[in-house]
Amino acid sequence: MVHDDPSPDVLPRLEKAEQLKLDGHHQEALVILEELLFEDPENVAALEEVADNELSLEHYPRAETAAKQALALDPSSYTAEYILGFLRSRKEEWKEAVAHLRKANLLKSNNPEILRCLGWALFCSGERAQGVVTLERSLNLESDSTLTLCDLGIAYLELRNFAKSRALFLRALDLDPQNQRARECIKALERLRSAVATTEEKSVR
Repeated sequence: MVHDDPSPDVLPRLEKAEQLKLDGHHQEALVILEELLFEDPENVAALEEVADNELSLEHYPRAETAAKQALALDPSSYTAEYILGFLRSRKEEWKEAVAHLRKANLLKSNNPEILRCLGWALFCSGERAQGVVTLERSLNLESDSTLTLCDLGIAYLELRNFAKSRALFLRALDLDPQNQRARECIKALERLRSAVATTEEKSVR
C-alpha cells in the first residue's frame, strides 16, 4: 500500500497519469507510474493504473502481473479483480472469470463495466438466465454502452429471441452508425433467422 508519509506530489502525479490514460496516452502514463513504483513499490493505486494501461495496450501478461501485485497488497482492490476476470474471459476460462468478476462486483457494486463483463462470463459459463439479467442491469446503469448493447444482443441471439436481439443491435447503430461489431451482428442475425426459417419449412413438408 501507499506509505503513510508519501511524497506530497504523489496524488498529482497519479491524477496526471489518469488523465493521460483517459486521453489515450498510455505509454506516457506508464512512465509516470513506473517512477512512482520505483519510489514506492507498494503503491496499490499506481499498480492498478499500470494494469489498466497495460490492458489497454493489449500487454496482457504485464497487466496480469500488475493486477496480481495490487491484489496481494490490497485484497479489496476491485480494479485488480476486474482486470483478472477480464483476462480470464479473454482465454475463455469462464469459471475463473466469473469468480474474479463476482468479487469485483461485491467490492464495487453497480459498476456497469464490471456487470457487463460478469454478465457475459456468466452467460458463457452456462448460467444463461443470470447472465442476461446481469447484462440487463449493466445496460440499465449505462444505456448508451454499445458494448453492452452488442453483448446483450448476442445473448438474445443465441437464445433465438431475434426481435429483442435486432432491437439491441439497432440501438447500438443509432448511437454509433460506424459500429462494425453491431453491423456484423445484424448480418449474423439475418443469416441465422433465415437458416432457422428454412429448417422449419423443411420440417413442415
